[in-house]
Amino acid sequence: MRRTRIAIGTPAVLLTAALVLTACGGSDEKSSASAAPSGSVGATDLKAAGCPSTVVVQTDWNPEAEHGGLYQLLGDDTSIDAGKKRVTGTLVDGKGESTGVKLEVRAGGPAIGFQTVTAQMYSDKAITLGYVDTDEAIQLSAKQPTTAVLADLEKSPTMIMWDPKAHPDVTSIADLGKDGVKVRYFEGASYMAYLTGSGVLKAAQTDGSYDGTPAAFVSDKGESAQQGFASAEPYIYEHEVDAWNKAVKYQLVYDAGFQPYKSAISVRSADLSGMSGCLKALVPIMQRADLDYLASPAKVNDLIIDLVDKYDTGWVYSKGVADYSVKTQKELGLVGNGDDSTHGNFDTARVQKLIDQTTPIFTGQGTAPKTGITPDDLVTNQFIDTSIGAQ
Repeated sequence: MRRTRIAIGTPAVLLTAALVLTACGGSDEKSSASAAPSGSVGATDLKAAGCPSTVVVQTDWNPEAEHGGLYQLLGDDTSIDAGKKRVTGTLVDGKGESTGVKLEVRAGGPAIGFQTVTAQMYSDKAITLGYVDTDEAIQLSAKQPTTAVLADLEKSPTMIMWDPKAHPDVTSIADLGKDGVKVRYFEGASYMAYLTGSGVLKAAQTDGSYDGTPAAFVSDKGESAQQGFASAEPYIYEHEVDAWNKAVKYQLVYDAGFQPYKSAISVRSADLSGMSGCLKALVPIMQRADLDYLASPAKVNDLIIDLVDKYDTGWVYSKGVADYSVKTQKELGLVGNGDDSTHGNFDTARVQKLIDQTTPIFTGQGTAPKTGITPDDLVTNQFIDTSIGAQ
């Protein structure tokens, strides 16, 4: 499932932001982006392990704290291409040592015309890795197969929120269903097909008109519920939406029974074998980076905020939101070990359950998954270092 975040402000400001999304262009690419990695190679030589000279990662949205572990891998020699919405630097390990290759992080969402990361990976073979949700991987498995190698998010931040004053007795998404509360969401979201198909919500109470702005939620005084990210919107609505400025309550869609791995680091399935040497060396570095970021996020958050400002897509992201995201990722276990002591591995039983939930949905939509698809087609733990986990 794709997502759009909200621009904060008056309707006029929101219109301006929308125009910026379609008008931004040009490039101020820095020549240093193609320069060699800086510093002597440390304990891990990714070039010798078979990685490309520049590891290119396509993200699924503008820079944000949920991507913090990836930006943690960038050394101090970053070069920003605001026109192409990407940043490049030496890929460093947990000690800040060069790994002998560069890392290029590309923004998604408006930067790639809001198409899926999977589609972008298949149209641009320069991309090494991409952020792919498990439900997206299932849906596109027949024609554009991807295999996830790292679950940087254990739980999806996707949630449904409501006004506790307008709905004082609601404590869950199921309560919204029982009370017949309208739920606003992005049309086409597979989680909503699951919620309505399983009877948690009624189709008649759902509204696919959500456009990523707070206008509808504010104008109906919280009578309707609305989707969002638990690691962003609760803070934004309480502190940055002047027309609202009060707390909301929410439940994760994960806790309502729909549990994809959000933004899982993935490769084109046909590339998996040839990249095995690279991934064996790279994935543990990425596991550690996720945890190092949560332990000390300030430097990376400064970079994320700077990138959002320079990319200028019309999207707003503040230090307050970034700090709140890190806090929430920790508190809710959005990044963590799951049911064991390892960060970043996949529970294949969970993946199989998602296959069972979504195959009828996607088949009905005319995008049937690969015939006979199994979790092994979608995820692998072969590159995970099981000794790396949150304490």
